[in-house]
Amino acid sequence: MTTLSDPRTPTPGSAADLPGARLSPLGLRDVVVDDAFWAPRREVVRTRTLPQQEAQMRQPGKQFDALRLTWRPGDPDEPHIFWESDVAKWIEAASCSLAVHPDPDLEASVEEAIALLAGAQQDDGYLNTYFTVVRPGDRFTDLRDAHELYCLGHLIEAAVAHHDATGRTSLLDVVTRYADLVDRTFAPGGPCEGGYDGHQEIELALVKLARATGEPRYLDLCRRMVDARGTRPFYYEAEEARRGTAGYFGEVFPHRVQQAERFREYNQSHLPVREQQEVVGHSVRAMYLLSAVTDLAAEDGDAELLAAARRLWDSTTRTKTYVTGGVGADPSIEGFSAPFDLPDEHGYAETCAAIGLVMWAQRMTNLTRDGEYADVMERALYNGVLSGSSTDGTHYFYGNPLASDGSVHRHEWFGVACCPPNLARLLTSLQHYAYAQGPDELAVHLYVGGRVRTSAGGGATVRVETTYPAGGDVRLTVEPDPGPAGAATPWTLSLRVPAWSARTRLLVDGAPVDLDAVTDRGYARLTRTWRAGTVVELGLDVEPHRVWADTRVAAAAGRVALQRGPIVHCIEGVDHPVPAHSVVLPREAGLTLEPDPLSGLPAVRADGFGDLGEEGGREGDLYRRTPAEVVPVRLRAVPYFSWANRGRSTMRVWIRES
Repeated sequence: MTTLSDPRTPTPGSAADLPGARLSPLGLRDVVVDDAFWAPRREVVRTRTLPQQEAQMRQPGKQFDALRLTWRPGDPDEPHIFWESDVAKWIEAASCSLAVHPDPDLEASVEEAIALLAGAQQDDGYLNTYFTVVRPGDRFTDLRDAHELYCLGHLIEAAVAHHDATGRTSLLDVVTRYADLVDRTFAPGGPCEGGYDGHQEIELALVKLARATGEPRYLDLCRRMVDARGTRPFYYEAEEARRGTAGYFGEVFPHRVQQAERFREYNQSHLPVREQQEVVGHSVRAMYLLSAVTDLAAEDGDAELLAAARRLWDSTTRTKTYVTGGVGADPSIEGFSAPFDLPDEHGYAETCAAIGLVMWAQRMTNLTRDGEYADVMERALYNGVLSGSSTDGTHYFYGNPLASDGSVHRHEWFGVACCPPNLARLLTSLQHYAYAQGPDELAVHLYVGGRVRTSAGGGATVRVETTYPAGGDVRLTVEPDPGPAGAATPWTLSLRVPAWSARTRLLVDGAPVDLDAVTDRGYARLTRTWRAGTVVELGLDVEPHRVWADTRVAAAAGRVALQRGPIVHCIEGVDHPVPAHSVVLPREAGLTLEPDPLSGLPAVRADGFGDLGEEGGREGDLYRRTPAEVVPVRLRAVPYFSWANRGRSTMRVWIRES
């Protein structure tokens, strides 16, 4: 079995045979984020979002109270099956913030939450409020629906983050006891042999736990669950027969028996992962599963798993991803529809799914060192994820449609509150996604300004200055650690060259560099023994441009989207004399820029037109023989992530084109 520090002896075509060693994310304290775009947003998360989310979960009868195990049958506020996951994601977000910004009040709240979790843990290590006070005795009997392993996965991720941030093991001790129980329960010969979770999450968390503790049993447990998934006989159907009930979501999915294959696809248990050809089902579950599959491919050098990940990546990004980086078009299953079926107004694009795509893309980038994956990570982050929160950090989208009739708005909280703390934990751990390193390489995946510490080449600090994404200029100053003469060794600085940049320039100490000569798989790779004060400048083309969809995307037929750098734009009715769906952008119209104080980025302007709708017909006429009056419209497109911050309004990403 593989060790945790070195990949398995490579086989031909394995992940370990990819050019260069795989990369690892930099630690939270290795990166100081201080740029004009991200630093203020992360401060909003720290000062507004985390306290607001804590207040929601502290309401009487909600998440914090449930952990006290005082609920009794007949009481209001029956604990939900997933409440531990909400607390866990909040702890993870808070811990990542504490790692770089000490805050005694926040730290005290985190420690209180951990104490509540520890107090709710049963003697054998089990920890789930619902199955402790609502349905005692039924634990691990409804893996398909009941979210026990999903909650454990988030608790593990929170524990690893908390340990990294504080050095304490209080939560890590709790989750290792629980993970050990699951390992015994799901071991060969155990009562749940061959079982796996209905809502994937524990798999990727087990890899994190194995890496944090050095315990290979957790990696083996992850491997068993991934390989058991989708094998015959189908575990969930046998489980239902043993249980004798339809499961926690039986009433939600009354046709599950009649549509057995569809609902196997719903949680990706229709086929073994290694055999799956198309991404299907619930989009968040798929993203978490494929993140774990990529982790296992990295740990084991498993060529077959990597091939499956790449195949499903192509299915996801080439046929089922919105221009905003959102995934999951079918609200009825919170998941994927058929290829190219990407409805705009009635699509789903859950915030958690975009976050999951960012997580998977980060892993694929670090494993393959290929910019294709980082391009998608960036698209999803700046658009499909950021749109999930209001500018003040206290109201949220669950789904992120690409069009609205004016009825869509953000909410302060949800009964199923998975998205708000998930977004918070991603933004507080941005460092992990922006930068990565190998033994002799520092890779810049996202252009986030600040200071970066790397161990490459014996150690160096890189100062990153940029106005990105408002501007396309990036300046990096390299300062190798001082050492004995001749001790410095060559290392590679890899800078992602985004596919959207039509014209990119690169200079080192003012001298132009032939980009074609140094670019490999979407990264400009500069290998040298670095002198103190060496300056690398990257110029990216952030001029606004049009984007057209594949003609098979019916919702975008006859329409065009606007993008500037990584930022997808949209039009809102509040900026126009006609509803957003009536605005037309001529193909020959020029695109200009103007400031947009709300987003802090430029808005795109163009001369277009629109119809007034009611004009030209009698009041009450639904149909008429004369066209609507056409009026000039000065089109204004704002960053998609900033929409719905100025009251309810119509909105469109795909704009009618003449």
